[in-house]
Amino acid sequence: MIELNRRKFIKSGFTVAGGAMLTASLANPFSSFAKDKVKVGVIGVGDRGTGLMSLMKDLDGFEIVALADPLPFRLERALAKTLKAKGYTSHAELIQDKNVEAVFIATPFSTHGEIAIAALKERKHVYCEKTMVKGVHEIQDVIDIHKNSGLVFQTGHQYHSSPLYNKALEIIRSGHLGEITSYECQWNRNGDWRRSVPDPKWERMINWRMYREYSGGLVAELMSHQIDFINWVQQEFPEKITGFGGIDHWKDGRETFDNVHMLYKYPSGLDASFTCTTTNGYDDYQIKVLGSKATMILDYTKGQICAEGKLDLETGIVDGVSGATIQAWKKGEGVPIHAPGNDPTLDAIQQFYNSIVNGDPVISDIQTGAQTAKCVQISLDALYQEEIKVWKDYQELKF
Repeated sequence: MIELNRRKFIKSGFTVAGGAMLTASLANPFSSFAKDKVKVGVIGVGDRGTGLMSLMKDLDGFEIVALADPLPFRLERALAKTLKAKGYTSHAELIQDKNVEAVFIATPFSTHGEIAIAALKERKHVYCEKTMVKGVHEIQDVIDIHKNSGLVFQTGHQYHSSPLYNKALEIIRSGHLGEITSYECQWNRNGDWRRSVPDPKWERMINWRMYREYSGGLVAELMSHQIDFINWVQQEFPEKITGFGGIDHWKDGRETFDNVHMLYKYPSGLDASFTCTTTNGYDDYQIKVLGSKATMILDYTKGQICAEGKLDLETGIVDGVSGATIQAWKKGEGVPIHAPGNDPTLDAIQQFYNSIVNGDPVISDIQTGAQTAKCVQISLDALYQEEIKVWKDYQELKF
Protein backbone atom coordinates (compact mmCIF):
# COMPACT_ATOMS: atom_id res chain seq x y z
CA MET A 1 0.00 0.00 0.00
CA ILE A 2 1.23 3.53 -0.73
CA GLU A 3 1.92 5.40 2.49
CA LEU A 4 0.83 9.02 2.82
CA ASN A 5 1.53 11.57 5.54
CA ARG A 6 -1.95 12.38 6.86
CA ARG A 7 -3.35 14.94 9.30
CA LYS A 8 -6.68 14.75 11.08
CA PHE A 9 -9.45 16.89 9.69
CA ILE A 10 -13.09 16.16 10.48
CA LYS A 11 -16.01 17.99 8.92
CA SER A 12 -19.75 17.36 8.72
CA GLY A 13 -21.23 15.09 6.05
CA PHE A 14 -22.24 16.42 2.65
CA THR A 15 -25.78 17.02 1.60
CA VAL A 16 -26.52 14.68 -1.30
CA ALA A 17 -25.08 12.83 -4.28
CA GLY A 18 -25.27 14.23 -7.76
CA GLY A 19 -23.66 14.54 -10.34
CA ALA A 20 -5.04 21.67 -25.13
CA MET A 21 -3.80 24.02 -22.46
CA LEU A 22 -1.75 21.95 -20.03
CA THR A 23 -0.13 23.02 -16.78
CA ALA A 24 3.30 22.05 -15.60
CA SER A 25 3.47 18.70 -13.84
CA LEU A 26 2.94 18.75 -10.09
CA ALA A 27 5.33 17.23 -7.60
CA ASN A 28 4.11 13.66 -7.36
CA PRO A 29 4.06 11.55 -4.18
CA PHE A 30 3.20 8.41 -6.19
CA SER A 31 5.85 8.75 -8.92
CA SER A 32 7.74 5.61 -7.87
CA PHE A 33 4.64 3.42 -7.71
CA ALA A 34 3.77 3.20 -11.40
CA LYS A 35 2.53 -0.40 -11.12
CA ASP A 36 0.34 0.08 -8.07
CA LYS A 37 -3.41 0.55 -8.22
CA VAL A 38 -4.65 3.85 -6.86
CA LYS A 39 -7.24 3.24 -4.17
CA VAL A 40 -10.15 5.60 -4.61
CA GLY A 41 -13.27 6.69 -2.82
CA VAL A 42 -16.32 7.94 -4.68
CA ILE A 43 -18.22 10.63 -2.81
CA GLY A 44 -21.77 10.87 -4.12
CA VAL A 45 -23.16 7.79 -5.84
CA GLY A 46 -26.07 9.19 -7.80
CA ASP A 47 -26.18 8.92 -11.57
CA ARG A 48 -22.85 10.68 -12.13
CA GLY A 49 -21.00 8.94 -9.33
CA THR A 50 -22.12 5.46 -10.38
CA GLY A 51 -21.35 6.40 -13.98
CA LEU A 52 -17.78 7.18 -12.99
CA MET A 53 -17.63 3.87 -11.12
CA SER A 54 -18.71 1.98 -14.24
CA LEU A 55 -16.04 3.67 -16.34
CA MET A 56 -13.34 2.91 -13.77
CA LYS A 57 -14.11 -0.79 -14.12
CA ASP A 58 -12.82 -0.52 -17.70
CA LEU A 59 -9.44 0.73 -16.45
CA ASP A 60 -6.70 -1.20 -14.70
CA GLY A 61 -5.32 1.60 -12.55
CA PHE A 62 -8.02 2.23 -9.98
CA GLU A 63 -9.44 0.15 -7.15
CA ILE A 64 -12.66 1.46 -5.62
CA VAL A 65 -12.31 0.93 -1.87
CA ALA A 66 -14.90 3.31 -0.42
CA LEU A 67 -18.22 4.95 -1.26
CA ALA A 68 -20.09 7.71 0.54
CA ASP A 69 -23.66 8.97 0.25
CA PRO A 70 -26.16 10.14 2.90
CA LEU A 71 -29.07 8.51 1.06
CA PRO A 72 -29.14 4.92 2.35
CA PHE A 73 -30.89 3.40 -0.67
CA ARG A 74 -28.38 4.99 -3.05
CA LEU A 75 -25.42 3.85 -1.01
CA GLU A 76 -26.78 0.30 -0.77
CA ARG A 77 -27.39 0.17 -4.52
CA ALA A 78 -23.88 1.41 -5.30
CA LEU A 79 -22.22 -0.95 -2.83
CA ALA A 80 -23.91 -3.85 -4.59
CA LYS A 81 -21.92 -2.94 -7.71
CA THR A 82 -18.56 -3.36 -5.93
CA LEU A 83 -16.86 -6.26 -4.21
CA LYS A 84 -14.76 -4.75 -1.46
CA ALA A 85 -15.77 -1.12 -0.98
CA LYS A 86 -16.71 0.21 2.43
CA GLY A 87 -19.81 2.35 2.71
CA TYR A 88 -20.03 5.66 4.57
CA THR A 89 -22.94 8.00 5.14
CA SER A 90 -20.76 11.13 5.18
CA HIS A 91 -17.85 12.36 3.14
CA ALA A 92 -15.89 13.13 6.32
CA GLU A 93 -15.81 9.45 7.28
CA LEU A 94 -14.64 8.39 3.84
CA ILE A 95 -11.92 11.04 3.75
CA GLN A 96 -10.63 9.79 7.12
CA ASP A 97 -10.26 6.29 5.68
CA LYS A 98 -6.49 5.85 5.43
CA ASN A 99 -6.92 3.29 2.69
CA VAL A 100 -8.27 5.98 0.33
CA GLU A 101 -5.61 7.75 -1.75
CA ALA A 102 -7.79 9.73 -4.18
CA VAL A 103 -11.41 10.85 -4.25
CA PHE A 104 -13.97 11.49 -6.95
CA ILE A 105 -16.41 14.22 -5.89
CA ALA A 106 -19.81 13.78 -7.58
CA THR A 107 -22.02 15.62 -5.11
CA PRO A 108 -24.18 18.76 -5.40
CA PHE A 109 -22.40 21.88 -6.64
CA SER A 110 -22.61 23.70 -3.28
CA THR A 111 -20.73 20.91 -1.44
CA HIS A 112 -17.70 20.68 -3.76
CA GLY A 113 -15.63 23.29 -1.94
CA GLU A 114 -16.06 21.83 1.53
CA ILE A 115 -15.32 18.29 0.37
CA ALA A 116 -12.33 19.25 -1.80
CA ILE A 117 -10.72 21.19 1.04
CA ALA A 118 -11.22 18.30 3.47
CA ALA A 119 -9.75 15.84 0.98
CA LEU A 120 -6.72 17.99 0.20
CA LYS A 121 -6.00 18.50 3.89
CA GLU A 122 -5.98 14.74 4.30
CA ARG A 123 -3.52 14.39 1.38
CA LYS A 124 -5.98 12.89 -1.11
CA HIS A 125 -5.78 13.53 -4.84
CA VAL A 126 -9.02 15.06 -6.10
CA TYR A 127 -11.17 14.62 -9.20
CA CYS A 128 -13.92 17.20 -8.75
CA GLU A 129 -16.91 17.13 -11.04
CA LYS A 130 -17.97 20.33 -12.74
CA THR A 131 -18.71 23.02 -11.86
CA MET A 132 -15.68 23.14 -9.58
CA VAL A 133 -16.84 25.32 -6.67
CA LYS A 134 -19.79 27.59 -5.92
CA GLY A 135 -18.81 31.15 -4.95
CA VAL A 136 -15.70 33.16 -5.87
CA HIS A 137 -14.28 33.33 -2.33
CA GLU A 138 -14.84 29.60 -1.95
CA ILE A 139 -12.98 28.98 -5.22
CA GLN A 140 -9.99 30.86 -3.85
CA ASP A 141 -10.12 28.85 -0.61
CA VAL A 142 -9.71 25.61 -2.57
CA ILE A 143 -6.88 27.10 -4.64
CA ASP A 144 -5.07 28.18 -1.47
CA ILE A 145 -5.30 24.73 0.12
CA HIS A 146 -4.14 23.04 -3.08
CA LYS A 147 -1.26 25.44 -3.67
CA ASN A 148 2.15 23.80 -3.09
CA SER A 149 0.46 20.56 -1.97
CA GLY A 150 1.95 18.42 -4.74
CA LEU A 151 -1.45 16.75 -5.11
CA VAL A 152 -3.33 16.22 -8.35
CA PHE A 153 -6.53 18.24 -8.70
CA GLN A 154 -8.56 17.62 -11.85
CA THR A 155 -11.94 19.11 -12.71
CA GLY A 156 -14.69 17.30 -14.57
CA HIS A 157 -14.75 19.35 -17.76
CA GLN A 158 -14.07 16.22 -19.77
CA TYR A 159 -14.04 17.91 -23.18
CA HIS A 160 -10.40 18.76 -22.46
CA SER A 161 -9.90 15.02 -22.98
CA SER A 162 -11.96 14.76 -26.17
CA PRO A 163 -10.01 14.14 -29.42
CA LEU A 164 -12.73 16.06 -31.27
CA TYR A 165 -12.47 19.11 -29.06
CA ASN A 166 -8.68 19.06 -29.10
CA LYS A 167 -8.81 18.91 -32.92
CA ALA A 168 -11.32 21.77 -32.90
CA LEU A 169 -8.94 23.81 -30.75
CA GLU A 170 -6.11 23.09 -33.20
CA ILE A 171 -8.20 24.16 -36.20
CA ILE A 172 -9.46 27.36 -34.55
CA ARG A 173 -6.02 28.45 -33.40
CA SER A 174 -4.49 27.62 -36.79
CA GLY A 175 -6.52 30.36 -38.44
CA HIS A 176 -8.38 28.03 -40.84
CA LEU A 177 -11.69 29.59 -39.85
CA GLY A 178 -10.34 33.10 -40.21
CA GLU A 179 -10.99 35.70 -37.54
CA ILE A 180 -13.29 34.30 -34.85
CA THR A 181 -15.92 36.87 -33.99
CA SER A 182 -18.60 34.90 -32.19
CA TYR A 183 -19.60 31.65 -30.51
CA GLU A 184 -23.24 30.56 -30.45
CA CYS A 185 -23.93 27.82 -27.90
CA GLN A 186 -27.06 25.94 -26.96
CA TRP A 187 -27.97 23.01 -24.76
CA ASN A 188 -31.69 22.37 -25.02
CA ARG A 189 -33.73 19.59 -23.49
CA ASN A 190 -37.42 18.78 -23.33
CA GLY A 191 -38.16 17.73 -19.77
CA ASP A 192 -38.71 19.13 -16.31
CA TRP A 193 -35.42 17.82 -14.83
CA ARG A 194 -37.38 16.43 -11.88
CA ARG A 195 -36.61 13.04 -10.35
CA SER A 196 -38.98 10.81 -8.45
CA VAL A 197 -38.75 10.98 -4.67
CA PRO A 198 -39.59 7.88 -2.58
CA ASP A 199 -40.28 10.02 0.49
CA PRO A 200 -40.97 13.80 0.68
CA LYS A 201 -38.15 14.20 3.19
CA TRP A 202 -35.67 13.48 0.38
CA GLU A 203 -37.07 16.14 -2.00
CA ARG A 204 -34.34 18.75 -1.69
CA MET A 205 -31.64 16.10 -1.53
CA ILE A 206 -32.70 14.28 -4.68
CA ASN A 207 -33.89 17.30 -6.66
CA TRP A 208 -31.09 19.55 -5.46
CA ARG A 209 -30.56 20.99 -8.96
CA MET A 210 -33.82 22.90 -8.56
CA TYR A 211 -32.80 24.77 -5.40
CA ARG A 212 -30.42 27.74 -5.35
CA GLU A 213 -28.92 26.71 -2.00
CA TYR A 214 -27.31 23.72 -3.67
CA SER A 215 -27.30 24.39 -7.39
CA GLY A 216 -26.26 26.74 -10.16
CA GLY A 217 -29.08 25.41 -12.30
CA LEU A 218 -28.66 25.27 -16.06
CA VAL A 219 -25.62 27.56 -16.01
CA ALA A 220 -23.56 25.29 -13.75
CA GLU A 221 -24.90 21.92 -14.83
CA LEU A 222 -24.90 22.38 -18.61
CA MET A 223 -23.64 25.72 -19.88
CA SER A 224 -20.39 25.53 -17.90
CA HIS A 225 -18.90 23.01 -20.38
CA GLN A 226 -19.32 25.46 -23.24
CA ILE A 227 -18.03 28.39 -21.21
CA ASP A 228 -14.98 26.30 -20.32
CA PHE A 229 -14.36 25.42 -23.97
CA ILE A 230 -14.38 29.06 -25.11
CA ASN A 231 -12.08 30.17 -22.26
CA TRP A 232 -9.74 27.29 -23.09
CA VAL A 233 -9.59 27.93 -26.83
CA GLN A 234 -9.49 31.71 -26.74
CA GLN A 235 -7.25 31.96 -23.67
CA GLU A 236 -9.20 34.91 -22.30
CA PHE A 237 -12.12 35.51 -19.95
CA PRO A 238 -15.25 37.61 -20.46
CA GLU A 239 -15.09 41.25 -19.42
CA LYS A 240 -18.88 41.65 -19.30
CA ILE A 241 -21.68 39.16 -18.62
CA THR A 242 -25.43 39.62 -18.73
CA GLY A 243 -28.50 37.53 -19.39
CA PHE A 244 -32.04 36.67 -18.49
CA GLY A 245 -34.21 33.68 -17.74
CA GLY A 246 -37.01 32.62 -15.50
CA ILE A 247 -39.27 29.97 -14.08
CA ASP A 248 -41.74 30.28 -16.92
CA HIS A 249 -42.83 26.73 -17.71
CA TRP A 250 -42.42 24.33 -14.78
CA LYS A 251 -44.48 25.72 -11.88
CA ASP A 252 -43.49 23.07 -9.36
CA GLY A 253 -41.73 24.96 -6.57
CA ARG A 254 -38.28 25.04 -8.16
CA GLU A 255 -35.98 28.01 -7.53
CA THR A 256 -33.48 27.68 -10.37
CA PHE A 257 -34.54 28.91 -13.81
CA ASP A 258 -36.05 26.57 -16.40
CA ASN A 259 -34.68 28.69 -19.27
CA VAL A 260 -31.49 30.74 -19.45
CA HIS A 261 -30.03 33.06 -22.10
CA MET A 262 -26.58 34.56 -21.49
CA LEU A 263 -24.35 37.00 -23.37
CA TYR A 264 -20.58 37.30 -22.87
CA LYS A 265 -18.30 40.05 -24.17
CA TYR A 266 -14.56 39.29 -24.26
CA PRO A 267 -11.71 41.86 -24.20
CA SER A 268 -10.66 40.93 -27.76
CA GLY A 269 -14.10 41.89 -29.10
CA LEU A 270 -15.32 38.31 -29.24
CA ASP A 271 -18.99 37.73 -28.37
CA ALA A 272 -20.55 34.52 -27.07
CA SER A 273 -24.18 33.59 -26.54
CA PHE A 274 -25.55 30.67 -24.54
CA THR A 275 -29.09 29.29 -24.53
CA CYS A 276 -30.52 26.53 -22.35
CA THR A 277 -34.19 25.59 -22.42
CA THR A 278 -36.16 22.72 -20.93
CA THR A 279 -39.24 22.72 -23.18
CA ASN A 280 -37.71 21.99 -26.59
CA GLY A 281 -34.85 19.64 -27.39
CA TYR A 282 -34.36 20.41 -31.06
CA ASP A 283 -30.64 20.24 -31.98
CA ASP A 284 -29.92 19.41 -28.32
CA TYR A 285 -26.29 20.40 -27.69
CA GLN A 286 -24.34 22.53 -30.14
CA ILE A 287 -21.46 25.00 -30.38
CA LYS A 288 -21.13 27.19 -33.47
CA VAL A 289 -17.79 28.90 -33.98
CA LEU A 290 -18.23 31.79 -36.42
CA GLY A 291 -15.13 32.80 -38.36
CA SER A 292 -14.58 35.13 -41.28
CA LYS A 293 -13.64 32.19 -43.56
CA ALA A 294 -15.77 29.35 -42.20
CA THR A 295 -18.09 28.15 -39.47
CA MET A 296 -17.39 25.18 -37.20
CA ILE A 297 -20.32 23.26 -35.71
CA LEU A 298 -19.69 20.87 -32.81
CA ASP A 299 -21.94 18.47 -30.96
CA TYR A 300 -21.00 15.86 -28.36
CA THR A 301 -18.98 13.59 -30.65
CA LYS A 302 -19.06 15.06 -34.17
CA GLY A 303 -18.00 18.26 -35.84
CA GLN A 304 -18.08 19.83 -39.27
CA ILE A 305 -16.80 22.93 -41.02
CA CYS A 306 -18.82 24.96 -43.51
CA ALA A 307 -16.85 27.38 -45.68
CA GLU A 308 -18.02 30.95 -46.24
CA GLY A 309 -18.94 31.02 -49.91
CA LYS A 310 -16.54 28.75 -51.78
CA LEU A 311 -13.26 29.80 -50.22
CA ASP A 312 -10.28 27.59 -51.00
CA LEU A 313 -9.33 26.60 -47.47
CA GLU A 314 -6.43 24.30 -46.65
CA THR A 315 -7.95 20.88 -46.13
CA GLY A 316 -5.83 18.19 -44.53
CA ILE A 317 -6.38 19.45 -40.99
CA VAL A 318 -10.14 18.92 -41.25
CA ASP A 319 -10.83 15.40 -42.53
CA GLY A 320 -7.51 14.20 -43.88
CA VAL A 321 -9.04 13.60 -47.32
CA SER A 322 -8.29 16.64 -49.45
CA GLY A 323 -10.31 15.56 -52.47
CA ALA A 324 -13.45 14.96 -50.49
CA THR A 325 -13.02 18.27 -48.72
CA ILE A 326 -12.61 20.24 -51.92
CA GLN A 327 -15.65 18.62 -53.55
CA ALA A 328 -17.81 19.25 -50.49
CA TRP A 329 -16.83 22.91 -50.30
CA LYS A 330 -17.47 23.35 -54.02
CA LYS A 331 -21.02 22.14 -53.35
CA GLY A 332 -21.39 24.39 -50.31
CA GLU A 333 -21.54 21.38 -47.97
CA GLY A 334 -20.04 20.92 -44.55
CA VAL A 335 -16.91 18.80 -44.13
CA PRO A 336 -16.58 16.45 -41.14
CA ILE A 337 -13.78 16.85 -38.65
CA HIS A 338 -11.94 13.55 -38.40
CA ALA A 339 -11.12 12.91 -34.72
CA PRO A 340 -12.11 9.41 -33.53
CA GLY A 341 -11.67 8.63 -29.88
CA ASN A 342 -13.07 7.17 -26.67
CA ASP A 343 -15.71 8.51 -24.34
CA PRO A 344 -13.98 11.71 -23.14
CA THR A 345 -14.91 10.98 -19.52
CA LEU A 346 -13.13 7.63 -19.78
CA ASP A 347 -10.07 9.42 -21.17
CA ALA A 348 -10.31 12.04 -18.42
CA ILE A 349 -10.29 9.36 -15.72
CA GLN A 350 -7.32 7.65 -17.33
CA GLN A 351 -5.48 10.97 -17.45
CA PHE A 352 -6.24 11.53 -13.75
CA TYR A 353 -4.54 8.20 -13.05
CA ASN A 354 -1.57 9.10 -15.27
CA SER A 355 -1.13 12.39 -13.43
CA ILE A 356 -1.15 10.66 -10.05
CA VAL A 357 1.14 7.75 -10.91
CA ASN A 358 3.36 9.07 -13.70
CA GLY A 359 3.35 12.79 -12.99
CA ASP A 360 1.73 13.61 -16.34
CA PRO A 361 0.39 17.17 -16.77
CA VAL A 362 -3.10 17.54 -15.36
CA ILE A 363 -5.85 17.79 -17.96
CA SER A 364 -8.62 20.26 -17.01
CA ASP A 365 -6.66 21.43 -14.01
CA ILE A 366 -7.55 23.62 -11.06
CA GLN A 367 -6.76 26.82 -12.97
CA THR A 368 -9.09 26.23 -15.91
CA GLY A 369 -11.74 24.77 -13.62
CA ALA A 370 -11.55 27.71 -11.22
CA GLN A 371 -11.83 30.36 -13.93
CA THR A 372 -14.86 28.60 -15.41
CA ALA A 373 -16.42 28.40 -11.96
CA LYS A 374 -15.85 32.14 -11.58
CA CYS A 375 -17.66 32.72 -14.89
CA VAL A 376 -20.55 30.61 -13.61
CA GLN A 377 -20.83 32.61 -10.39
CA ILE A 378 -20.77 35.95 -12.23
CA SER A 379 -23.40 34.61 -14.63
CA LEU A 380 -25.66 33.60 -11.74
CA ASP A 381 -25.28 37.05 -10.18
CA ALA A 382 -26.14 38.67 -13.53
CA LEU A 383 -29.22 36.46 -13.92
CA TYR A 384 -30.64 36.79 -10.45
CA GLN A 385 -29.82 40.49 -10.04
CA GLU A 386 -30.83 41.34 -13.63
CA GLU A 387 -27.67 43.38 -14.21
CA ILE A 388 -24.62 43.56 -16.45
CA LYS A 389 -21.74 42.19 -14.40
CA VAL A 390 -18.13 43.22 -14.99
CA TRP A 391 -15.22 40.79 -14.54
CA LYS A 392 -12.92 43.38 -12.94
CA ASP A 393 -15.46 43.98 -10.14
CA TYR A 394 -14.79 40.44 -8.87
CA GLN A 395 -11.61 39.41 -7.10
CA GLU A 396 -8.86 38.02 -9.27
CA LEU A 397 -8.07 34.40 -8.49
CA LYS A 398 -4.51 33.86 -7.29
CA PHE A 399 -2.86 30.56 -8.16
